[in-house]
Amino acid sequence: MNNRLEELRKERGLRQEELADILEVSRQTIGSLENGRYNPSILLAFKIARFFNKNIEDIFIYEEADYNE
Repeated sequence: MNNRLEELRKERGLRQEELADILEVSRQTIGSLENGRYNPSILLAFKIARFFNKNIEDIFIYEEADYNE
């Protein structure tokens, strides 16, 4: 899953630490999310979307794999 978290965070002029404090997670969590190494829980995804005033789908991009039937 790809995401726009880093882009949105930088648009707000926030450091990873600042966003982590706001969302009540660790800076490492923010870094892992931004690098695509971690997918957020649904609750964290909602908190992030609410903070940026976006829909979850506007931040987290799910790319469904092509499956041959």
